Amino acid sequence: MPTLLGIHGSVTRPGRLYQALELALQAVRNGENSVKTSLLHLGEHRISFADGRPLPDFSDDTEAVVDRVMAADMYIIATPIFRASFTGALKNLLDLVPVEGLMGKACGLLAMGATDHHYLTVDTQLRPVLAWFGAHLVPGAVYLQSRHFQDGQLADSQAISDLQRLANGVVAMHRATADNGEMIGPPPLAAG
Repeated sequence: MPTLLGIHGSVTRPGRLYQALELALQAVRNGENSVKTSLLHLGEHRISFADGRPLPDFSDDTEAVVDRVMAADMYIIATPIFRASFTGALKNLLDLVPVEGLMGKACGLLAMGATDHHYLTVDTQLRPVLAWFGAHLVPGAVYLQSRHFQDGQLADSQAISDLQRLANGVVAMHRATADNGEMIGPPPLAAG
């Protein structure tokens, strides 16, 4: 059974973005997808800074977390937007994952920011990093703000629908690209 890993790219206590990621994963579990889902919250693990050491040389959770990421078949990556970029914790994780860890795998993007001014961060900051891996990115992303929540719960029907479409799009892209066992298109230059 293929696995969909939700990566909560923040070390802060789970809040609204975490809840939105859970809703996206729930949409897959409730469907007819035959997909196993799990959620990785970076704040629950001690992950070292990427410093070029081999993964087995780390004495904390680093190797286990990277192994978990690499074992997944597809992803929804969620990040808060701070100062017009995604989190340093998420960047550090991506710096630890070898190129083959995400290469040719379906990936959907979810972000949350304080204002509409940061919605393009997903396209200008995060997509290029994932393109380096050669990940198959679902077109579009879900961008949330505080106004989408009421009493701490996601209440905006369009945002809920968008999360469901994103999650199902990741599964559909995985199925479309995993059938031939190879990456669609040429591998990224980083794989050479």
